[in-house]
Amino acid sequence: MGDAVRVGAIDCGTNSIRLLVADIDPAAGSLHDVVRRMEVVRLGQGIDRTGVIAAESMERTLATTREYAAQCRSLGAAKVRFVATSASRDARNASEFAEGVRTAFADEWREPVEPEVVTGDEEARLSFTGATGDLLAQGVAGPYLVVDLGGGSTEFVRGTDAVEAARSVNIGCVRMTERHLVSDPPTEAEIAAAVGDIDAAIDDAADVVPFEGVRALVGLAGTVTTIAAHQLRLPTYDSAAIHLSKAPVDEILRAAADLLHMTRAQRAALPYMHPGRVDVIGAGALVWSRIIERVAGAAGLDGVIASEHDILDGIARSLVE
Repeated sequence: MGDAVRVGAIDCGTNSIRLLVADIDPAAGSLHDVVRRMEVVRLGQGIDRTGVIAAESMERTLATTREYAAQCRSLGAAKVRFVATSASRDARNASEFAEGVRTAFADEWREPVEPEVVTGDEEARLSFTGATGDLLAQGVAGPYLVVDLGGGSTEFVRGTDAVEAARSVNIGCVRMTERHLVSDPPTEAEIAAAVGDIDAAIDDAADVVPFEGVRALVGLAGTVTTIAAHQLRLPTYDSAAIHLSKAPVDEILRAAADLLHMTRAQRAALPYMHPGRVDVIGAGALVWSRIIERVAGAAGLDGVIASEHDILDGIARSLVE
């Protein structure tokens, strides 16, 4: 680890903000976690309807950003990159949020950090890099289809050693919950309306990213890993058990359907359920199940892989490229 560089990566999404401080050895390509954190802050709450980041969402997110900046300093990160995705692309008051991030880092890390609202293409590249490092190392054959299922958007990325095709579409667990799945549990009419939106978005993705010939379908982010935990019936959330776990298609679809039809109280009682996912996991499970059915059908796949490594790892790796 003599030549390792300590870096800080922050991924600020629609639902959560995450921090990874890691030691990366550029020569070996290895990444070792120092700390990995996730807080549900709901930056994108209501944006689909209002077009602005709500004051309380902004306050929550910037308070956590300040905490992360202080942690980057205390752990001695040499470089930091802050990437913001769907919510801060779509909001009219995004500049106010960006200024808050700059101030937090100036005060706590004492170096300038510019929040980057990355394009869908760059988001796809970072997710792909983060997700496929371990697959390549373990000899899992490509081409891979990496699906990063977020709060506001979902990225479809195909490739083996590098990105060959990518598309970002506006379906996600928060967006679909707010738009359609408002009852507890959701009604069949709400589910049917959501399926219409989801299937149209998958059609859009399939126009750009071919599903045929994919050898491995890899799902990323909290919705996917929580469904994997449910399928595995874990006694508690266990990243090591979830990372690169491969589940039969029918089992993962059953787990997703189960979560979709549960009440929020039933979901909250599950030992691996993060409190911030309780109300949105049903919509996430519906999105993921529609994608699995479509891709597995087109590519003839019998299993689905869940990855704990995603855009956050890609952001960290980009700092030493």
